[in-house]
Amino acid sequence: MANGEQILLTLIIPIAVLLGLLWATGLDVLPNGADPTTPRIDLVLPGAISVAVLSSAFASLAIGTGFDRRSGSLLLLATTPLSRAELLWARAASTLSIVVGQVIILCLVAVAFGWRPGGRDLLAFPLIVLGAVSLAACGIMIAGLLRAEATLALANGVFLILLVAGGTAVPLSSLPAGIDVAAGLLPSGALAESLRWSLIDLPGGSVLPVIVMVAWALAAAVITRRTFRWD
Repeated sequence: MANGEQILLTLIIPIAVLLGLLWATGLDVLPNGADPTTPRIDLVLPGAISVAVLSSAFASLAIGTGFDRRSGSLLLLATTPLSRAELLWARAASTLSIVVGQVIILCLVAVAFGWRPGGRDLLAFPLIVLGAVSLAACGIMIAGLLRAEATLALANGVFLILLVAGGTAVPLSSLPAGIDVAAGLLPSGALAESLRWSLIDLPGGSVLPVIVMVAWALAAAVITRRTFRWD
């Protein structure tokens, strides 16, 4: 992937989502159960972080892996002493480091607009890691099944759909009936809801979103192990 496209996915789009949601006062970003007096920056930060994780751990990773397959670089890496599974996990780990950088930048931008860490904010970190692993597993699965051009089209298409109607940028409660349920069963929607629970101090628990993310991670890992092609 070209550097410009990488920067667009990893930095520009998540920051644009954060600022767009912050300034789009006509858009409902108040989740069910949230205090109506909660500062708007607190309400929109979880969605922006979820978009950042989706962009890097899914779209960018899938596209990059797909084109590495086409160029033959993955096949060369497969000849090293490392196992293929270890190589895939290393790629996922490097993606996680990018996600950490994205989250830090987004939090700094949010601080500039008045966001201040709260009581359950530390719980967001393991949720972000779990969401990144889940989405990375899905991204690598797609990249191992499809040709590079098809991976590019599908990853970008899925990214845009989940950005708009996946409960990622805006809460599930803001989506039409039926779509909200489906979005909550996707790893991106589950990540966003769990982050809203953590960062906004929503009542209730985040058990179901965690189960959803774990289930997607395990299912995608099993499929990848059986179907991933290196060339």
